[in-house]
Amino acid sequence: MVDTKGQSLAPQQTHLVKPKTRKGKRFLDKRGPKLVEDAKRALFLYGNDTSQTVKEVLTDLHKIKGIDAHSFSRKNPDVKPFESGGEAPLEFFCNKSNCSLFVLGSHSKKRPHNITLGRLYDFHLYDALELGVEAHRPISSFRGAGTAQVGNKPAILFVGERFDSEQDFKMAKSMLLDMFRGQQVEQVNLAGLDRVLVAYAAGTSERSLLLRQYRIAFKKSGNKVPRVSLSEMGPSLDCVLRRSRLPAVDLEKEALKQPKLTKKKEKNIGSDLLKGRVGRIYMPKQTVDKMALAKPKGLKRERREAAAEKKAAKQN
Repeated sequence: MVDTKGQSLAPQQTHLVKPKTRKGKRFLDKRGPKLVEDAKRALFLYGNDTSQTVKEVLTDLHKIKGIDAHSFSRKNPDVKPFESGGEAPLEFFCNKSNCSLFVLGSHSKKRPHNITLGRLYDFHLYDALELGVEAHRPISSFRGAGTAQVGNKPAILFVGERFDSEQDFKMAKSMLLDMFRGQQVEQVNLAGLDRVLVAYAAGTSERSLLLRQYRIAFKKSGNKVPRVSLSEMGPSLDCVLRRSRLPAVDLEKEALKQPKLTKKKEKNIGSDLLKGRVGRIYMPKQTVDKMALAKPKGLKRERREAAAEKKAAKQN
């Protein structure tokens, strides 16, 4: 929804509310556009009907997501991202929870053990992808299973050329990166790299997607570079890609815009390829004839000669 001035509004909002306090202004600035985005929060919720497999999958994904996850325990029969009007309650819940990602679990005879991943832009549904769970082994079934430590980032690996060639696999890759990469940083401490998420574009069919998580252990190797040992820590998830919803053309164009957050332009200062930074100075009009300037000695000699010639002409 857009108001008369072209500014976007939240679902079920009829006018733009301006902050009345400094605290409210800071709160809205945190939600505003940024060049480097914060870690995206995810909302985990259930549809009309669910199965035990779906509940276990959502529980494991919630553990992997960590502190940037929010979950609903009740059923939400009106949330249907692939039907007209079914995205309105979803947008409302995400706006209230400040979540730009969602994971919806549902189960039906036509689509059993269904997981829907989706993203929102400006709290409007951007795109969505359905995954059908074929096999699942929860984290609790692995020996020495552990959860991710707060602040640690996983290494994410995609295996298979379909992630670069097919549209649905490209969407799955982008969603998994947004879901699990967390805060964007320039450097990563090697000691904090304790797990790796691997997505395989392989399986029983051409639309199969396998998701595995391994624990990283650095062991002695006899030199400075440690020997890396991987052990599966769960979950082990075998899925198949189902329906997908692509973003609208105008919404995609708006979402890909980079916010203009550069410094305020300095007046009278420009740049040149040869001279570099060039400045311009404005001064008032100067009347040189009336200014008291220092007279050089050469002018005094000319005045003396002119006075001597004038005196000699009078005598003659």
